[in-house]
Amino acid sequence: MATPTPHIGANLGDVAKTVLMPGDPLRAKLLADTYLTDVKQFNTVRNMFGYTGYYKGVQVSVMGSGMGMPSIGIYSHELYNFYGVENILRIGSAGAINMNVKVRDIILAIGACTNSAFGEQFSLPGTFAPVASYDILKTADKKAEEMGLGVIVGNVLSSDTFYCDDASRDKDWQKMGVLAVEMEAAALYMNAARFGKKALAVLTVSDHILTGEALNAEDRQNSFHDMLKLSLETAISL
Repeated sequence: MATPTPHIGANLGDVAKTVLMPGDPLRAKLLADTYLTDVKQFNTVRNMFGYTGYYKGVQVSVMGSGMGMPSIGIYSHELYNFYGVENILRIGSAGAINMNVKVRDIILAIGACTNSAFGEQFSLPGTFAPVASYDILKTADKKAEEMGLGVIVGNVLSSDTFYCDDASRDKDWQKMGVLAVEMEAAALYMNAARFGKKALAVLTVSDHILTGEALNAEDRQNSFHDMLKLSLETAISL
């Protein structure tokens, strides 16, 4: 397939080797407007905004992924295979399901359990365990320490359902030490593994499913900026 691809209206060379992917395309615009210089927009297809610019002199791209594994599966597939992208950092929110995790915590997802059938396409004779790329994880953990940010490294659940008909299912994952629920990391990790690329999910805990606590709009914005800065510092060190 040549570029532009069906879902990304960019040409080869328009996208940096490292891409930060929030779910919300407007958050991608916010990140580009706030932190990057010499910004050029490379995608508007389906309003899934993508931008390339510079952070501290290093080229970085940011692009929305949309919600759920089918969406990030499409965009990461095209970025990895047709635009020369080597690293994708998913940056987003998660709902805690573990009492050792608090609202505002930043999670580096070392692994991503899933209730999705996304992995069935690979026709494996068992269950694949989607995991982060260790060198990105190690870099992010080191940068967090340098920045004075506490992070939690652990397992998350990438769920296909936001409104689950069986509300008790979170406790089933909780008993296995899963920290939080989100909706994209497992598909990203599987695509990275399949195509010999690298990936990490950096997640801000925006609400606690067990306690009912949730960030208000102002606190959510401030907490997300810590995650964005950590992800940018990680990106330019890869």
